Amino acid sequence: MRELKLDQLRTLVTIAELGSFAAAARALHLAAPTVSLHVAELESRLGAPLLLRQRQRVVATGIGEGLVERARRLLVDVDAALDEVAHQVEGRAGRVRLGASTGALAWLLPQALETMGRDHPGIDVQVAVLTSQEALSRLQGGTLDIGLVALPQAAVPGLQIVPWRRDPVMAFVPRTWTLPRAITPIWLAARPLILNDATTRLHRMTMDWFAAAGEQPQARIELNYNDAIKSLVAAGYGAALLPREEGAAAVDERIAIAPLTPRLWRPLGLAHRAGRPEPATRHMLDALAAIRQR
Repeated sequence: MRELKLDQLRTLVTIAELGSFAAAARALHLAAPTVSLHVAELESRLGAPLLLRQRQRVVATGIGEGLVERARRLLVDVDAALDEVAHQVEGRAGRVRLGASTGALAWLLPQALETMGRDHPGIDVQVAVLTSQEALSRLQGGTLDIGLVALPQAAVPGLQIVPWRRDPVMAFVPRTWTLPRAITPIWLAARPLILNDATTRLHRMTMDWFAAAGEQPQARIELNYNDAIKSLVAAGYGAALLPREEGAAAVDERIAIAPLTPRLWRPLGLAHRAGRPEPATRHMLDALAAIRQR
């Protein structure tokens, strides 16, 4: 049996509801012969009469009534699907899958999520904690829409990676320590250190900063949760080197924050698939761009 057409089913349902070919033609803005043709083609394909043409009203046959009931549910689902797609095309609804490190999640991303919730409540932003390489891999595989990644990154076919932020890395030290005028690699290397784990770009940047001064310190502990690192610093367990975003929330009063000498920066980029993003993704990129450093 050949496939049934939605416009033919819609015609059948409308005739059954209005009881007239002419009324259905007016309601559907179709010519009367087109309405008759839709019914004739349906009956031919199904091999059974679907409508009874009585003197005052057209009614469905038993077979026709069963088809009308199913077609009515189908058309409701189709209309709902089309409305949902239209909302996504207009940017009023949709889904954005975003990957970011725990560092970005702690302060930067919540600002953009607040903007999305206020301005685009119909868009569902799904967040995954990912390393930069995991984010790039999932972007290539089509299972992620936006990645917040450490820079620099080598060019990746099919992806666009643009600079987003450049935040200073600062020394977070117990306030009970006596600090020198300048926090240098030599001074920090002689103290107990709490560092991000070796799989992170921040760890490699930090070790390069020490190495440039001829230092190769050993961390007292390595972990990848900045809030946990700050808690250990507050407890006096050691010093840490962490990004400090402008406007970030105040830290525990037991922690002192000081700039490094020489300075160290944590650059971040926005990665997404090349080409024109879907409207929901575009809105998320705009929200992230709003907290781009000026």
